[in-house]
Amino acid sequence: MQVISDRKDIICHGRAGEGGTGTGLLVEQQTLMVSNKTKDLATDLLEKACLRANLNRAYKRVKSNKGSPGIDGMTIDELGDWIRGNKEQLIEDLLSGSYQPQPVRKVEIPKPGKVNEMRTLGIPTVIDRLVQQAIHQVLEPIFDPTFSESSYGFRKGRKAHDAVKQASQYVREGYVWCVDMDLEKFFDRVNHDILMSRLARKIGDKRLLKIIRRFLESGIMQDGVCVRT
Repeated sequence: MQVISDRKDIICHGRAGEGGTGTGLLVEQQTLMVSNKTKDLATDLLEKACLRANLNRAYKRVKSNKGSPGIDGMTIDELGDWIRGNKEQLIEDLLSGSYQPQPVRKVEIPKPGKVNEMRTLGIPTVIDRLVQQAIHQVLEPIFDPTFSESSYGFRKGRKAHDAVKQASQYVREGYVWCVDMDLEKFFDRVNHDILMSRLARKIGDKRLLKIIRRFLESGIMQDGVCVRT
């Protein structure tokens, strides 16, 4: 019998029926320990997201990313003053579950290299971007280790150039095919219920799950009307 858990570092081999304990029980115990550890880690994530150090780091990241205002017109340069006057209320709203994201502002930009084709962007308010970044910073250490080694998009310390370098390495090793996969309009079509159920496997903080769900359903402001996404 070969038992392989969902953790790469727990791989055990053995034969069934050897005393009723041994390898199988060991793997079960180890898997349970890993599961409990993950559960413990993921129950107070909202408090971690609201820590002063985490919020300050999120603010610096949002500021460095720059970007246009959302539907409320607040700019990146105005965000710092807003935080100084409203940080405690923001934290209270997040922890109490009363925080409500704003609809995103719809913007269309030309697709690079495409003639007469536009790409639709949704621009959140700078406050929502701050909250999203703060949440991202506590979720990334939990989820990123579970991603494929062949995945390079939107990951810390990885970029498109790294994917090109890896593909070049495969060529040097003698491979002749390189496949670049993408899911067209994935974020337009992803099933929210399935996505939330997957997140709930590792996140035990229901308050945080509720906020993420609200972001998913915040909608798009188009011609003065909020359109459901």
